[in-house]
Amino acid sequence: MLKKYIKEKNICRVTFKLPKEAAPEARSVNIVGDFNNWDIYGTPLKRDTNGNFTVTVDLEAGREYQFRYLIDEMRWENDWKADRYVPSPYGHADNSIVTV
Repeated sequence: MLKKYIKEKNICRVTFKLPKEAAPEARSVNIVGDFNNWDIYGTPLKRDTNGNFTVTVDLEAGREYQFRYLIDEMRWENDWKADRYVPSPYGHADNSIVTV
């Protein structure tokens, strides 16, 4: 996860990356979280030339956001390099946290 702060706008531009090892056969990956109202289609990732999935999102700085990746609309995955993890209110899983 790469973070770039834009101080004059109080924004952090975060590039999320799901490595190809996490979803080698995936057809689609979406990032789902607080910042997009948990919309499973709102923020799709694109596969890069190395087979990783990436997306860049502008987030309001000074906050924490919970999120997860949804692979092929069926399987959930956490960010392997999240700032931390918290228990999800749904099931026996954790959500990833990005702090900006």
